[in-house]
Amino acid sequence: MNQTPKIRVAIAGGTGYTGGELFRILLNHPYVEIVAATTTSSEGTPVTSVHRDLIGETDLCFSTELNDPDVIFLCLGHGISRQFVDTHEIKPECRIIDLGNDFRLDGDYAGRQFVYGLCESAREQVRSAHDVANPGCFATAIQLALLPLAASGLINDEIHVTAITGSTGAGKKPGETTHFSYRSDNISIYKLFTHQHLAEIRQNLVRVGAQEPVVNFVPLRGDFTRGIFASVYTRATEGKTLEDYRKLYEDYYKESPFVFHSTEGISMKEVVNTNKGLVHVELHDGYVHIASCIDNLVKGAAGQAVQNMNLMFGLPEDTGLHLKPSAF
Repeated sequence: MNQTPKIRVAIAGGTGYTGGELFRILLNHPYVEIVAATTTSSEGTPVTSVHRDLIGETDLCFSTELNDPDVIFLCLGHGISRQFVDTHEIKPECRIIDLGNDFRLDGDYAGRQFVYGLCESAREQVRSAHDVANPGCFATAIQLALLPLAASGLINDEIHVTAITGSTGAGKKPGETTHFSYRSDNISIYKLFTHQHLAEIRQNLVRVGAQEPVVNFVPLRGDFTRGIFASVYTRATEGKTLEDYRKLYEDYYKESPFVFHSTEGISMKEVVNTNKGLVHVELHDGYVHIASCIDNLVKGAAGQAVQNMNLMFGLPEDTGLHLKPSAF
């Protein structure tokens, strides 16, 4: 019996948290072969020396060679992906999925056109894309709360967002606000009203159908490692009932294999370690409130990137993404 050729995958920048998540997912993907893991800092060292939870899962070593992949996942620091494209010989037929922010706002670069890869708003565009810009983690959680409103023209006032993220959202390189002694038993605000994900949120909501929205975003550093929980509200449309809003969300996400509306309150632990997104809608005193939660490293990064790859290569969207949740 003839077997379907596996997708040859290279992971660039695989030493960080996002790269580690990609390894964990793709090593168990039935249609993927990881042929390269590139790095400038750990050449020749086993992947398991960096991601020790993968001992016994792979013998791959980090290198500088791409080994002729079908697709490259760029897990690089923001601003480095363009440099990588400029300095590496990448065949035109090789696809790129960038997990940084280099191509989210302007996807036209070096003869490539990167599609903004939020599947829940652009599934068909991703399906036909050659290259994809993966959305940011906060941007994903916040947009999952707002996409049904934007697509129905029901955003008619300022949007207010308070969202909290785990320490892995700050990347693997240690810093003053990521050390355990600072983060433990602590919550703090950062990048008040100026977070870099705001631009892509506004741009994509307009693309979906909203008028240029005002988004007031208060990001919080949480005292946990992974996950995002967002509290989002805006003025409700006159005449719309709670049942109307809940039906709107049920209908919008009915084709999604990963995003679900819950009529009961949600919590972050219900999505950690999965590619799921949960939303919960309430109506109160003239405002519609949406709670949204995702795992920042999976649905907010590596899992969503694999979801995009599946669509790009004609696979079922959820292939390799049936991940075990952690309830406790």
